[in-house]
Amino acid sequence: MSLTDAQLSEGGDRLADLLIKRKQTIATAESCTGGWVAKVLTDRAGSSAYTLAGLVTYSNEAKRGVLGVTETSLVNHGAVSEPVVREMVAGALATTGAGVAVSISGIAGPDGGTDDKPVGTVWFAWGNSPEDTEAVVQHFAGDRDEVRRQAVLFALQGVEAYLINR
Repeated sequence: MSLTDAQLSEGGDRLADLLIKRKQTIATAESCTGGWVAKVLTDRAGSSAYTLAGLVTYSNEAKRGVLGVTETSLVNHGAVSEPVVREMVAGALATTGAGVAVSISGIAGPDGGTDDKPVGTVWFAWGNSPEDTEAVVQHFAGDRDEVRRQAVLFALQGVEAYLINR
């Protein structure tokens, strides 16, 4: 069963309320979700109070050029990997000056999966500094839309939990 727009909006509202309460700002660095996390965060009026930027770095060239992801990480680990999402967070923080950043890189399908990284594999990272960044991988089931929706909600909830624990 696919997540609804209302469920995604609820996740965005919860994170937005927390960011406002804490007077914090966020930047997103997204690949497979194509800016969907930023879209959910900016759906409500006044979102510029907490959302600084949404960076869609779908290609490896954009990951390198916009976020400073190293060629070494991309070659040795691939775009869908822990080192890359960690570097995406660091780049988003450095580029925007946001208080916290979230990054997402995954294989939404229907093609592109491998034995090591099947369709539905998505890496996430969030943090307020390169030294204090958490990364986690998830494996979602479903078609491209379902994988992306699950990734968006997981990212919103992950950043919320990260901030609550700080």
